[in-house]
Amino acid sequence: MPTSSPATPVIGTPEQWLAARRELLRQEKEFTRLGDALAARRRELPWVKVGKNYRFDSEQGCVPLADLFAGRRQLIIQHFMLGRGWEEGCKSCSFMMDHIAPAVVHLAARDVAFAAVSHAPLAEILPFKRRMDWNVNWVSSDQTDFNGDFHVSFTPEDVATGRVYYNYGPRPFPHEEAPGISVFARGDDGTVYHTYSTYGRGVEAVMGTYHLLDLVPKGRDEAALDHGMEWVRHHDSYSHAAAR
Repeated sequence: MPTSSPATPVIGTPEQWLAARRELLRQEKEFTRLGDALAARRRELPWVKVGKNYRFDSEQGCVPLADLFAGRRQLIIQHFMLGRGWEEGCKSCSFMMDHIAPAVVHLAARDVAFAAVSHAPLAEILPFKRRMDWNVNWVSSDQTDFNGDFHVSFTPEDVATGRVYYNYGPRPFPHEEAPGISVFARGDDGTVYHTYSTYGRGVEAVMGTYHLLDLVPKGRDEAALDHGMEWVRHHDSYSHAAAR
């Protein structure tokens, strides 16, 4: 069956639909098995000892990276784009957090802690956190090299050159802050290891809304936009949200 847009759908019989659906199911199963294999490869990456003593400003005071584990053995960090002096956090990172925040209790049940890390001072993070009503651990890396070492913050001079190191290679990037997800593990002796990081479209792993949009006839419906996530708003800024 040829690909068509929702405006000009192919109209078929129930028998044609079932045949096409079964073929698509075969491809979906192949995709699922490939995803399982990639997840296994991800878990097989070597662990790298974190050599720096990163310390973050938190609501509990100045804490080391090890404290972000909150007694658990695994840690997921969202590199949240919120720079010094910004009036609010990145709307795309906020879209990510809207999906992650409700999952934190479930992650904890599987020995996984979560923290968001931003370059902005804590005093600038907390008002936005309260506005968004996210019950997550969110700390500031303002006084550390953490964001630079994980290639999610760049100097104005770096951005001006048109080439920053992001997503494992040099590339142009329009902002001084970038999104990402990093994963860490804590050994039996308390040593902290970096096990995985993903950037760019890799962060779509946590964007459940996108996975749902991929199911509907119009899909993500972003082709006519200047950039893919142009339509995204902070969850308190959609016009339809105000009308509920």
